[in-house]
Amino acid sequence: MLYGKRLRPMSWWMTSVWQFLLLSSSFAAAAASDGRRQSVTVEHGVVATDHGLCSRIGRDVLVEGGHAVDAAVAAALCLGVVNPASSGIGGGAFMLVRLAGGDAEAYDMRETAPKHASENMYAGNAALKASGALSVAVPGELAGLAEVWRRHGRLPWRRLVAPAALVAEKGFKISPYLHMQMVSSESKIMADEGLRDVFTRNGSLLRPGDVCHNKPLAKTLAVISMAGIRVFYNGSVGQSLVRDVGKGGGVLSMEDLERYRVELRRAVRANVMGVEVVGMPPPSSGGAAMVLMLNILAGYRDNSDIPRSLMVHRQIEALKNAFAVRMNLGDPDFVDVRRVLKDMLSEEFAAQLRKTILDNATFNSSHYGGRWNQIHDHGTSHISIVDSERNAVSMTTTINSYFGSKFMSPSTGIILNNEMDDFSVPENATTDVPPPAPANFILPGKRPLSSMTPTILLKNGELKAVIGASGGAMIIAGTTEVLLNHLARGMDPLSSVVAPRSYHQLIPNVLQYENWTVPTGGHFEVPVETRAELAKKGHVLESLAGGTICQFVVQQMNGSMLVGVSDPRKGGFPAGF
Repeated sequence: MLYGKRLRPMSWWMTSVWQFLLLSSSFAAAAASDGRRQSVTVEHGVVATDHGLCSRIGRDVLVEGGHAVDAAVAAALCLGVVNPASSGIGGGAFMLVRLAGGDAEAYDMRETAPKHASENMYAGNAALKASGALSVAVPGELAGLAEVWRRHGRLPWRRLVAPAALVAEKGFKISPYLHMQMVSSESKIMADEGLRDVFTRNGSLLRPGDVCHNKPLAKTLAVISMAGIRVFYNGSVGQSLVRDVGKGGGVLSMEDLERYRVELRRAVRANVMGVEVVGMPPPSSGGAAMVLMLNILAGYRDNSDIPRSLMVHRQIEALKNAFAVRMNLGDPDFVDVRRVLKDMLSEEFAAQLRKTILDNATFNSSHYGGRWNQIHDHGTSHISIVDSERNAVSMTTTINSYFGSKFMSPSTGIILNNEMDDFSVPENATTDVPPPAPANFILPGKRPLSSMTPTILLKNGELKAVIGASGGAMIIAGTTEVLLNHLARGMDPLSSVVAPRSYHQLIPNVLQYENWTVPTGGHFEVPVETRAELAKKGHVLESLAGGTICQFVVQQMNGSMLVGVSDPRKGGFPAGF
């Protein structure tokens, strides 16, 4: 935990720091040219997020001599303000840090089930599990950011928190993508006092381009910037948060906040396709599932000379196998996942699964051997950062569904997660759907399984790339496809991200393909010829007006330049220097 020193009165501090920040390039250059390109090539450092303002805030931290971790703290807190449907301090995250000296650290700041949670707490009521105060798990992002900053940060804590507080106070423009998320959640926004106060005006949702303010959140962040996270986990902010959740029918308690701990875990590592993959371990299923997919596909020696439809077919078949296995994973503090994890990282296990794949056919879900039903998680935002010393951060942050639990704490301005919906719950199995996974059942203090896939790539011991994506259960497929585009298909970083993507979640047995015009402009569509060939192999195809949002940073192999890419699907921009 971070404990702040005694400071001067808030009014003095906020006035002086905010006047300084208003003159900084993060705000004065809001429309600067380097923030209006999906790809930048720079020498020193780069920050790629799904919002240009947050990329620039992170970039300015690097310019001031901050570590990649410092930039991650500032950028993540900014995203929680301007992309409130996807992330924020009411949620959790996974962060990989690869230090220039060679060490890799995996920070698990995933939410935990409250002490009063239980396996049967929802009694079959899916609505209570999906939204509302009872769906809230114990937030972990703020504790994780403070912990990683304590270990590696160089700039003062309040310098990193202040930009987000300023944006919440002075306001930010509603982006087309955020407006789409608001429209999708309109009835829930209208039904919640906190959300309604922030995202509506005169009884209607704010429109794209309208300025949105979250004054309560600005005050909360200002207090956290001065006093540290103690006020959140053992102080006034936490008390207000718990009181608001309790009024809404939730079970979050001060004891839950006080007992929350960040877990420093051993990163998943594997050599495949000429690179070393460094990924997040359980309770993330992303790192192991990606390695399993890549190991299956690495066994095909003709990957560069085959039709696109066959590439996609093999990729989807590998994905279906990985999804079948991943549901045996869970929180390693509650479930022994060592054997499953070892299998998923094994080339021999991948070779066995490859033998079950046919190039001319696909199969129903039972063919892939999965014993358990899938969890379809949601939302998220991703950050990829490399600094001038080549320290690297890959961080995926989430409040789960759009606007999380659809519950904003009115007194703090914090939107709470609905991460309890990522747990499996006991239910009657049917002949068509496998039973839920016991490894992911609810227990107090347990962390639910996740699809988040923050990833760092090394080549010959040197940093090669930083990648990750948002998009819930589609994250594994989207992140892996971008890597395949770059590693196996020889595409440049921007083309690797822009190429239309395909997805599968095993259950239901449907191949989803991108076919959408994004709110920010542009159209993404898997070619009709590819779809026709996939249909001939037996795939049931379904168009998808959505998908993953990827942030990709590649170091050119001479080590002198960095290429940063932000996915145009959400309208974000990278920033570097």
